Amino acid sequence: MELLYHPLSRYSQKVLLAFYEKQVNFYPRIIELSDPYSRNRFTQQYPSGKLPLLKTRSAKLLPESTIIIEYIDHQFATGTQLIPTDFEHALQVRLCDRIIDNDVSNKLYTLERMQIRVEQAPLKIKQLENEIHASFQSLNEQLSHYHWLCGDAFTMADCALIPCIMGARKRFKLYQFDQLVRYLHQAETRGSWIQVQQEIELAKTTALIGFRPIP
Repeated sequence: MELLYHPLSRYSQKVLLAFYEKQVNFYPRIIELSDPYSRNRFTQQYPSGKLPLLKTRSAKLLPESTIIIEYIDHQFATGTQLIPTDFEHALQVRLCDRIIDNDVSNKLYTLERMQIRVEQAPLKIKQLENEIHASFQSLNEQLSHYHWLCGDAFTMADCALIPCIMGARKRFKLYQFDQLVRYLHQAETRGSWIQVQQEIELAKTTALIGFRPIP
């Protein structure tokens, strides 16, 4: 299998977490969308130009982080089971995954994009911050009942949440949320996140020195 991704993309980090939890072998292919040549090569293969993208053993292209995780969790019995076999528990995991993507990750992305524009919209920025803050409050309450987001076991929902809180902790006062802070600390020592964090740091370093991977 070939995974096309970028380590600084939250949705790519979500999928990387799943791959490392599943202990699945894959060929990593970093796509630098900020580089015109790399972007052009990628969009020729996949016109929407969105990352991450999984090329399966049968050469089928699978987009969307949740779909990729569903696929590898179904295909491989190794490592962590990311989607429970019990229907009700699996439904809870899938619901949390969608809520995090839509109400946290996507809004964080919108917030980040707005802040790099010349003309900012302070009211819209404040509204987004309040919405994300409310989501963190809800997640903090949920974590008061569980070790991980949906119970005692690590799931796809955790793959979705961890990159968000790691990216948002400097902007948002997460110390207000005792359970989120506890969750963040245990996530930082998780082997799969340590591996992802190493890729993030390497990507940041190579970006600073102007290095671009061969597409």
